[in-house]
Amino acid sequence: MPLALLALAIGAFGIGTTEFVIMGVLPQVAGEFNVSIPAAGWLVSGYALGVVIGAPILTVLGTKVSRKKMLLFLMGVFIVGNALSAAAPTFGVMLIGRVVASFAHGAFFGIGSVVAANLVAPGRKASAISLMFMGLTVANIIGVPGGTYVGQAAGWRVTFGIVAVLGLIGFLGVAMLVPEQGKPEAAKIRTEFAAFRNVQVWLAMAMTVLGFGGVFAAITYIAPMMTDVAGYSEGAVTWLLVLFGSGMFLGNLLGGKFADKALMPMLFVTLSGLAVALLLFTMTAHSQVLAALTLSAIGALGFATVPPLQKWILDQASTAPTLASAANIGAFNLGNALAAWLGGVVIAAGFGYTAPNWAGAMLASTALLLSLLAASLDRRSRATGPSVASGHAEPVAAQH
Repeated sequence: MPLALLALAIGAFGIGTTEFVIMGVLPQVAGEFNVSIPAAGWLVSGYALGVVIGAPILTVLGTKVSRKKMLLFLMGVFIVGNALSAAAPTFGVMLIGRVVASFAHGAFFGIGSVVAANLVAPGRKASAISLMFMGLTVANIIGVPGGTYVGQAAGWRVTFGIVAVLGLIGFLGVAMLVPEQGKPEAAKIRTEFAAFRNVQVWLAMAMTVLGFGGVFAAITYIAPMMTDVAGYSEGAVTWLLVLFGSGMFLGNLLGGKFADKALMPMLFVTLSGLAVALLLFTMTAHSQVLAALTLSAIGALGFATVPPLQKWILDQASTAPTLASAANIGAFNLGNALAAWLGGVVIAAGFGYTAPNWAGAMLASTALLLSLLAASLDRRSRATGPSVASGHAEPVAAQH
């Protein structure tokens, strides 16, 4: 494994920790600022929307400098945002800090995916992307549970202070280990946006929004769901997050391995499995053992979609991958925002803490239907030659 992939994974670890740790300390944050749990959910939605907005803007701006310099700048933004969250005197200021930190997220993973893919042979690109995202999954095994424990024991402000330090470590890792790859080849903004003429790019982003939205419908309110419904203690949430993170880790690795061999079949299996798991979670959430097992399965199935969807984007936008890749990371977080909002709506309407799982199952099912449509269009384009659906004559990757 190239050491540069380790550096990218370190940065992903810090970003993954700050993205997900808020869910473990959501009740504590809500209590300190005297807001409701659904209102505190805006710290999830705000972060996610910041990724959606920041990813394309910062990625386009980043075409003017080397990818390494842009990655370093993004880690600097991440550090500032988390430091602001840690010191926030009001809920509004904390929300601003979350949004600032989120600006780095999409562009880092988008640019990092391109860098990772360029470090290895063509047949190992999805695996390389999964290794970078491994930092995100490890964050959910170590960073998020650890941050949740610290937040419950010493206060959530200490948690975000530690996350800012993680960002500094990520900055140093990128500075020392990531090689200079020069500016992106497609340095013109018009060229980068040309990738969005391909309907497959839009389908992939829609699958990402809906599939990952399904995961976050269940996970955003996991702390109150596990304590109020399953009957776990507050301290047990830390270990439940370890289980979720372990599932993410395994799913991400398997997703990268099988996406290099059979990308679309991998998506069919994982999205259908995710929809079923979310549906079952409405019932298994009432049993401590079954709730823990289902939570781990949701993590595995949800994150098994990450490498194939990210690779599909890179293949379909082969002449201008940087912006499309970052936009897909934004799509992940648009799904997060959608799910957090939907979850807050159904909880506030009085349907209970398991109700978001129904919404998540519907989102994942819709993503499965879109994956079937994308596969059908891909087969049609192969049969007719140049892609009719995409509006350009570039072939798609042969290994799909």
